[in-house]
Amino acid sequence: MPMSGLGSYRWPALFVCACLLVTGCGSAPSPLGTEQGRSATDGHIALAGRVTDAAHILTAEQIESLTHYLANFEARSRHQMVVVTVPTLNDRDVAYYTRDLANRWGIGRKGANDGIVVLVAPNERRIRIAVGYGLEKIVTNDYCQRIITQVVTPEFRKGQYYDGLILGVTGLARVARRV
Repeated sequence: MPMSGLGSYRWPALFVCACLLVTGCGSAPSPLGTEQGRSATDGHIALAGRVTDAAHILTAEQIESLTHYLANFEARSRHQMVVVTVPTLNDRDVAYYTRDLANRWGIGRKGANDGIVVLVAPNERRIRIAVGYGLEKIVTNDYCQRIITQVVTPEFRKGQYYDGLILGVTGLARVARRV
């Protein structure tokens, strides 16, 4: 099932959860990857699906498993969540980078502002969780910070990117389903 891509939909004032240094390390469906041809290193990552692993830190099986989980989450909750890894932030602030991707990709439902973007930049050791306004009252900044520091980071320190991501996404989904 393809993910909704709302093109011109913008998160007018994106609620951004958390950023930290990590050591050790709906609408009608539309086609994915509308920005094909742009390279990951120029800051324009093409949407490849619910999981866009431009940093190549996940196996094909891990991407498939995470994608399946995110598709089920969206089917049950109608909220859209994507995971993206980037090889570099190109000296850009991780908050702006994540917000720009969310805006460009149109994550979440138009009018509901209910998208979540989990961004990992392993080379810069940065993680960002950006949450649309429609979910910010329940998926709070404090909760995102706890997910990053208590769930994701310990796994990343062990080199277990998939484990950290699936545990983090599961924690976010558990709370977001309440809305």
